[in-house]
Amino acid sequence: MQNAKNQTSPEETHEQQTMYKILVIIGIVHLLNDSIQAVIPAMFPILEQSMGLSFTQLGLIAFALNLTASIIQPVVGLYTDKKPSPYALPIGLCFTFLGVIGLAIAPSFWVIILSVMFIGLGSATFHPEGSRVAYMAAGPEGKRGLAQSIFQVGGNTGQALAPLITALILVPLGQFGAIWFALVAALAVGLLMYIARWYSEQIKIRRLIDQTKNKSVGSAKKTFTGKKNNIVLFAISLLIFLVFARSWFHAGITNFYAFYLIDEFSISIPQAQVYIFTFLGAGAIGTFAGGPLADRFGKRNMIFFSMLGSAPLALVLPHVGAGLTYVLLVIIGFTILSSFSVTVVYAQELVPGKIGTVSGLVIGLAFGMGALGSVALGWFADLVGITNTMLFIVTLPLMGILTIFLPSDKRLKAINR
Repeated sequence: MQNAKNQTSPEETHEQQTMYKILVIIGIVHLLNDSIQAVIPAMFPILEQSMGLSFTQLGLIAFALNLTASIIQPVVGLYTDKKPSPYALPIGLCFTFLGVIGLAIAPSFWVIILSVMFIGLGSATFHPEGSRVAYMAAGPEGKRGLAQSIFQVGGNTGQALAPLITALILVPLGQFGAIWFALVAALAVGLLMYIARWYSEQIKIRRLIDQTKNKSVGSAKKTFTGKKNNIVLFAISLLIFLVFARSWFHAGITNFYAFYLIDEFSISIPQAQVYIFTFLGAGAIGTFAGGPLADRFGKRNMIFFSMLGSAPLALVLPHVGAGLTYVLLVIIGFTILSSFSVTVVYAQELVPGKIGTVSGLVIGLAFGMGALGSVALGWFADLVGITNTMLFIVTLPLMGILTIFLPSDKRLKAINR
């Protein structure tokens, strides 16, 4: 019985301990990577003033970044599921390094587009393999939510730093201030070299273990491709749609809410960025808390609570004063992003043995669809104004009601038997 249990997935690590050192390092790199990525929307008020860009053009910049960072992720994940590539991690961040330099010195809108695509390419390479490292370092099955939370909270913390970056660096230094993030990218490359060496050692050990598992894995795949296939396909499609809706809401707050605050409360760019930091900072805490809570109370329950629990407060958000807005942003940010890591673990357990592919789909492709939201919201804001756009954005968490159609955690385990 012990041996049969250990053969449930070729992706399960041979380690029975949670590798916290590896999780902390990959979480720090995630922070560095996503802080660089978050610099771009944080620069929007700067670019809007210095280059006279429209909301539509700002949306196109976000689209170029997110589409590049997202659409390639499932492709990377599909390839690395078949052929794990530890050194793709530091190589990918080298593209980010070049993109940051290009962003700092870009003389025109189209050079900015090209630069953010380089940054997106580095991010697309990092996320599927970074998620796989977190999965491998998790150890026992009951620690997967915690492991993904440590990994994902790094990314959300990096995003949360973007408003402070704008207020402290980009406002006084302007566009060229982004050059400092070339040092951040270089540090990330160095840390990923350490991770890549650990990852390579794991591959060698796991190849020896996998040789004894091929027969059982083959029979499991036959069962999985039978009558359960439709359930899995429906569930993964619905999960991507839910992440898509959450991404539209997140893009609306991070990319355009600052403009709403400036118009509504007559505040400065740095003051508006503090509000965005409040939302993202609370979201980072929620991301960390969500994994352990899901390990205890169930992944589907956490996804449901995250989306639908934040909906009433989001609907109230455009109708309150400046002081209460801070409070609501804290609660909304914590709640809606508490399922950030949970959706990844749910997808990984829904399709066992395809860690890179499903991570790329949930984190990548779904956010690529969210990138379309940045363009649509920018166009909509130019057409009907920023206030009406925010009134639409705050309705998106209501989509969380569809979570009830996802398989329960108990059924999820039955699907994988």
